Amino acid sequence: MPASTTGLLVGLLLALVGAVGGFGWFLLALLFAAVGYAVGAHLEGRIDLAGIVPGRTRG
Repeated sequence: MPASTTGLLVGLLLALVGAVGGFGWFLLALLFAAVGYAVGAHLEGRIDLAGIVPGRTRG
């Protein structure tokens, strides 16, 4: 399974812990899923997040 898919699933599972409370928690789950997908895609090398993390550059 690709790392981005794994990141997406991990983000969704972490969000499910708190997603029992209504629409606000659903939006939080979507945010966690998006962050999980972005981190997974970054680990695969499909996207570069160095521009949004201050002080970190690729050598």
